[in-house]
Amino acid sequence: MAHFGDMANEIYLRGLAGERPDLPMTADGLEVAARKELPAEAFSYVAGGASTERTIAANREAFARWRIVPRMLRGVTERDLSTVVLGTPMTAPVLTAPVGVLGLVHPDADLAVTHAAAALGLTSVLSTASSLTLEDVAAAAPDARRWFQLYWPRDPDVAESLVRRAEAAGYRAIVVTVDTWSLGWRPRDLQLAHLPFLRARGIANYLSDPVFRARLDAPPEESAQAMQLAVRVWVELFGNPMLGWSDLSLLREWTRLPVLIKGICHPDDARAALDHGADGVVVSNHGGRQVNGARAALDCLPDVLAAVDERAPVLLDSGIRCGADVLIALALGAHAVLLGRPWVYGLGLAGQRGVEHVLRVLLGDLDLTLGLAGYASPSELGAHSVVRETAS
Repeated sequence: MAHFGDMANEIYLRGLAGERPDLPMTADGLEVAARKELPAEAFSYVAGGASTERTIAANREAFARWRIVPRMLRGVTERDLSTVVLGTPMTAPVLTAPVGVLGLVHPDADLAVTHAAAALGLTSVLSTASSLTLEDVAAAAPDARRWFQLYWPRDPDVAESLVRRAEAAGYRAIVVTVDTWSLGWRPRDLQLAHLPFLRARGIANYLSDPVFRARLDAPPEESAQAMQLAVRVWVELFGNPMLGWSDLSLLREWTRLPVLIKGICHPDDARAALDHGADGVVVSNHGGRQVNGARAALDCLPDVLAAVDERAPVLLDSGIRCGADVLIALALGAHAVLLGRPWVYGLGLAGQRGVEHVLRVLLGDLDLTLGLAGYASPSELGAHSVVRETAS
């Protein structure tokens, strides 16, 4: 039986012929390499966080406070990482997080990550702010397992149109991000005076949407002036500060797909999400991009799990960087995790091959860490698998 961890032996065997990996093997190494290779605007957009970026640091530090307790002689030579979340089968409990404006880092953009995830049997989550339309991504990889992430606009008709388009195109779930009704204070982007959306990047799903286009005086492709006007309309519509829990009921009128709410950090919000029709929640602080000084996503996970009380799947986003991080999140009760920045760096460095490399590295690390800790499947993990480090 093949395992994701077999990647290590593949590398060592190629080393006998003098071949070494041309891409970094760690998340930190990927970030360093991407900083050197990507344009400043692209790297800053991906790497940046809110204000002093304390939340980014907190997400990483939270994992460091947990320790895996390995068990021995448990016969784990055969391992199976596969799972099913809300009806979507996955070869491992890892999804690619929705990241917008991927065209900033590589021309293949969303196609590259969709193909890379599909090649490994994983699920990708396409951002509303994708560089390519959701239909083009679906058509390019019709058999890929995809979810669609929704930034809920001020215009409910546009929101409905986006959701219906996603279902028609074969996406398997809707992930509503609720923590970004406005962009956070992001000094890296501000220093460069760079917001890609104002340059008509990352708004392909709007420019192609029939309801949005009906709001325009002229087709955006008609002229530079028409495109500028379309961008202004987008600015007026993006983000909905008036969105409330009761609005979630509209999703049940728009789609039959499972709905997850992403951006949950408080147990009361988790309860509210389920009470208003959500099928699952994603514990996330948006990778530290929205609220500086926010609580680490991993620290929020136990309280959210207790509030959900096994009524629905709970996923974790923000801070995942290695196999041990995934194992810790699963041991604490997450049903799956979403990986963000590392694969974006891989995309910038080597396109689809770079994304596949990053995903294989994470899965290989997870596979070996799981087995060496004494477990044949993520389903065997639990609170008994980890211990919180006590302060000295």
